[in-house]
Amino acid sequence: MATEPGARRARRWRALLGLALAWAAGPAAAEPAAAVIFAYQHFGDDGDPASTISVEQFEAHLRELRSGGYRVLPVPEIVAALRDGKRLPDHTVGLTIDDAHVSVYRVAWPRLRAAGLPFTVFVSPETLETGDTRMSWDQLRELAAAGAVIANQTASYARMIEQDRAYNVGQILRAQDQLRAALGSAPTLFAYPYGEYSTALRDLVAHMGFEAAFGLQSGVAHSQADRFALPRFTLNDAFGSLERFRLSADALPLLVADVTPADGVADSNPPHFGFTVDPAMGELDQLACFASGLGRAQLESVGGRRVEVRLAEPLPAGRTRINCTLPGADGRWRWFGAQLSIP
Repeated sequence: MATEPGARRARRWRALLGLALAWAAGPAAAEPAAAVIFAYQHFGDDGDPASTISVEQFEAHLRELRSGGYRVLPVPEIVAALRDGKRLPDHTVGLTIDDAHVSVYRVAWPRLRAAGLPFTVFVSPETLETGDTRMSWDQLRELAAAGAVIANQTASYARMIEQDRAYNVGQILRAQDQLRAALGSAPTLFAYPYGEYSTALRDLVAHMGFEAAFGLQSGVAHSQADRFALPRFTLNDAFGSLERFRLSADALPLLVADVTPADGVADSNPPHFGFTVDPAMGELDQLACFASGLGRAQLESVGGRRVEVRLAEPLPAGRTRINCTLPGADGRWRWFGAQLSIP
């Protein structure tokens, strides 16, 4: 087995070789502009393990990002490249944090600042200064003044899929107004609370002047993806090992279209889930999909490159995920994920 420095050198050489081959083969053979965007929430506290990552794991991630082979860019810069179809360096990474928990200020920020890494914080301003677990306005201003990107996650971290359009418009506008008043400018990025969105919500956010919006489904953000439903890999105690971090940071996009349900809200349980795979992805005999709590799912080809995921039993009510992977070049994995809301 290669040593860590040797492994990093090999990864860099593979990236350079892949880029050279893509340029030599022409635009049709090149990968779309792409980046892996990570989502954190709480740091080092004793709360819900689904939303917390240990300090030790977080520090290991930062050491990995600083070790070479990655390019950590501000999320707005990544979004602009995806919007314009501009090339991004291989292994481009973006860092986001949800929830404005006080551990962002006390634990994450000092370490990110020392590492010199840019990051974005999605904030629900009406949750600030509520109890001793939330950041204060002064702390948020300090982060913004130091260069952190502050973005919108509704006024009160609302469960948007359960509300009507007028309520959701009010939640978004109140947050924009409050953040503009406190920081001097309104955010250009949005994240759906709990990662939940529907087609109607996606369309609403797209028409409210944002540059992009993010869910919490796993996958690689790329220039052919919907900019108002971009994926992020969630990192927490359960899914925060260095091995899993490297696997995610190394991922390539799995290009799909015609995903059903397009809404993100299942109309049945088990849900009828399917998609069409782009021909550029090659053979599909090693395509695999996994459903939360159920493991590997049966796949059925229904003609051409259309794939239907057959689940043997109902999924638990609430939020669930389906992740699909396909081996790519150089031992890397292509990745596409969806988060579904089960009635």
